[in-house]
Amino acid sequence: MTGGLLSGRAAVVTGAAQGIGLAIARSLHAQGAKVALVDLDGDRAGQAAAELGGAVLPLACDVTDEESMDTVLRRTVEEFGSLDVHVNNAGITRDASLRKMTVQDFEAVMDVHLKGTWLGVRAASAIMREAGRGSIVNMSSLSGKSGNPGQTNYSAAKAGIVGLTKAAAKELAHKGVRVNAVQPGLIRTPMTEAMPSDVFAEREAGVPMKRAGEPDEVAGAVLFLASDLSSYMTGAVLEVGGGRLM
Repeated sequence: MTGGLLSGRAAVVTGAAQGIGLAIARSLHAQGAKVALVDLDGDRAGQAAAELGGAVLPLACDVTDEESMDTVLRRTVEEFGSLDVHVNNAGITRDASLRKMTVQDFEAVMDVHLKGTWLGVRAASAIMREAGRGSIVNMSSLSGKSGNPGQTNYSAAKAGIVGLTKAAAKELAHKGVRVNAVQPGLIRTPMTEAMPSDVFAEREAGVPMKRAGEPDEVAGAVLFLASDLSSYMTGAVLEVGGGRLM
């Protein structure tokens, strides 16, 4: 696509092989962006990139590894000539009650979500501040706002991403780099499809709009924050939850 809100810009989306990440990559690409689809599973990233067509770059990356993240962003700039949008979306779950959760499962979730986001923000902002512009979008969750039983690791990581977003936004605003976050609620993804059906139904019933959201609805909020439509917004946290927890 030659026109669109992101025409001529280059974007990186982590966790882009499926679910919300793929929906985000698809949305940015449809609005003219050249997109690097980044995922731990490089083969699945390649399959997702083939679906989008031209002006895409599938890359394998462990977001918890500093060198891996730096390499991905360097490859993106080499391929596309710039880095204008960076979306930290990669995530995992290791749910268990506080009593049963292992230290390893706590650390794994914190590493992917919080450390991975921090590494992404740091690496992307180093490139963007030199260019004097750029938009970074971090994926938090309503679990980080309210806390979910069985998710002390996930809720803590997602709350931490809000603090990271606001601190980074204050550091980078004078360099023309914006940092914002999105907090999805109950969204239909492979991750939520793994929930017991009765638990999913109970949570869906608690949403004022009486339905779960779709990945494309989260992608719309990310597109807004990535584009110039949100040019005077930084440090903001957009909730995409059908009114849940408002």
